[in-house]
Amino acid sequence: MFLAWYHQHSLPVTPINPRASEIALPSKTYSTAASPRDLPSPSQTSLSVVTPPAVTLKLLEEAQAVGVPAVWLQPGTFDDAVLAYAHKHFEAVIAGDGGRGYEGWCVLVDGEDGLEEAGVNWTSQKL
Repeated sequence: MFLAWYHQHSLPVTPINPRASEIALPSKTYSTAASPRDLPSPSQTSLSVVTPPAVTLKLLEEAQAVGVPAVWLQPGTFDDAVLAYAHKHFEAVIAGDGGRGYEGWCVLVDGEDGLEEAGVNWTSQKL
């Protein structure tokens, strides 16, 4: 569902999945990267994370090592240790209390607002 949101907004996206080489949506199939180390331009990439906290921390450590500058930690993906690590090691972090959803900042609920805050004119990029 999260991948579909980025697809519907015509944003460049590379899913990270160590167990599948591709993920198919009804209208497009995306090749995956096994880890942040395999992203084509990690220093120009932001991660939208949808993993449990223990997995998230390891993912953030890999992302930080290759220069990923920003992360969006979806509800349920973080605990205090993950938040502390993210705020210490990334230029920009979206996570925690806030947004319009009752569980905090979520791309499915707050994505358009996040894009506008980042200065992305997503309305001109719709499919």
